[in-house]
Amino acid sequence: MSLLQQDTSSSLDDAGRGEELTKGSSHIVWATIVAVVVVTAAIAAYMIAGQKPPVAAGQAIRVAAHMMHRETGGFDASGAVMPKEEFDQVLVFTHLKLHNQSKNPLFLHQILTNVTLEDGVRSSYAATPTDYERLFRAYPDLTALHGQPLAMEATIPPGQDLEGDIVSSFRMTKAQFDGRKGLDLTVSFRYQPDLKVTPAGSVQTQ
Repeated sequence: MSLLQQDTSSSLDDAGRGEELTKGSSHIVWATIVAVVVVTAAIAAYMIAGQKPPVAAGQAIRVAAHMMHRETGGFDASGAVMPKEEFDQVLVFTHLKLHNQSKNPLFLHQILTNVTLEDGVRSSYAATPTDYERLFRAYPDLTALHGQPLAMEATIPPGQDLEGDIVSSFRMTKAQFDGRKGLDLTVSFRYQPDLKVTPAGSVQTQ
């Protein structure tokens, strides 16, 4: 056999091996892609299965705001005379319903009403049931807004509801409140994440 024939045969063998190598690389690429897809799908399924629904749901069924112009009494806590101060106040009344959708009791801790203004968020704690009733005794003209106060520090059994009325107070003008960017409530439970509740309807203004 001549050297020319030997060289040609060798070239053909190299070409064949190159084709086989290319096919093998293609199979590896496809296998890698399939493996990545399978692993990604498995991780997504694990994450979805591991997500738990919130422990509680809430509804702000009715929200009303009452505008007041107040003046301090002119005395401090010790009875000493001090200059009187006039200011505008907004009382925000909310009928709130909470539902425990977990398998364990929920321990209500506190509730904040949040009003978002141009310059930021202002928050006010809901009054205790005692202070809630004291407010209506001090201002009989608010009787139309009176309801059953929501029990603070209450325990909500699994699958049960807690419903009642709260009031929060803000030092702001009517114009500021009317120009708000948002209003919501932050409900805090012991040992559990906070729950944000946004009123579904409009706020009644008085």
